[in-house]
Amino acid sequence: MHQSYFTKKTILSTQISPYSTSVFASVTIASMPNIFANIPQNAPQEIFETLLTAPAMHIERIVSTGQETPENQWYDQDKNEWILLLSGEAALRFENETADRVLTKGDYLHIPAHARHRVQWTSDAEPTIWLAIFY
Repeated sequence: MHQSYFTKKTILSTQISPYSTSVFASVTIASMPNIFANIPQNAPQEIFETLLTAPAMHIERIVSTGQETPENQWYDQDKNEWILLLSGEAALRFENETADRVLTKGDYLHIPAHARHRVQWTSDAEPTIWLAIFY
């Protein structure tokens, strides 16, 4: 059973633009003590936790402990994604490339919308923590 370590807040913000009177946008923010808090050492599947959701953006913390994308499966997302590897190691493969892109702590990568890709492997020696921004 997945236990959430977050508390969620919804903020109503006002944005004034020269093209309209005012626009109200609901933004959901998850509060956690630290991005590195409550990291499992072994989990049977990747853990996806929403940190922030706004009308044009979504931010997630993803924790991998040796997982990979199933054979012959590709991610094909409708939004752009920018990822930052906070810890661990991973390899991504894009459908139109023949070599893996190996990422280590501190590496980041932009994945354009509909760029078919897969996770080849993630480190099982330590958790791989991703910060993913979808926009």
